[in-house]
Amino acid sequence: QVQVVESGGGLVQAGGSTRLSCAVSGGTFDRYTIAWFRQTPGKEHEKEHEFVGAVSRTGMSTFYGDSVRGRFTISRDNAKNTVYLQLNSLKPDDTAHYYCAAGVNGGSRTPASYNYWGQGTRVTVSS
Repeated sequence: QVQVVESGGGLVQAGGSTRLSCAVSGGTFDRYTIAWFRQTPGKEHEKEHEFVGAVSRTGMSTFYGDSVRGRFTISRDNAKNTVYLQLNSLKPDDTAHYYCAAGVNGGSRTPASYNYWGQGTRVTVSS
């Protein structure tokens, strides 16, 4: 059974940085494209998870959502079965629950394309 566990996050000042980690176990890690999504607290019923970014199976390719491109960076370490999301130049609008998801269908920005999800970790950006 595949398990996805996020860690990191917490309270960060605007303009600051933090790093999230996503550990995947129980499957063949390098089969999966790994994506990050986020959802604003209190707005869970308004829209689906916002796509943040994703990294290909090899780590050679990454792509990002428009709101984070240039500020956030995704990387992966296949030896450690872990993906990282580096968040820089944080803004209060980045406050959200951040979710990591693994899927065998690469290249998608759609939550439904990802088979396995973590419980999420919260990032709060203070102004």
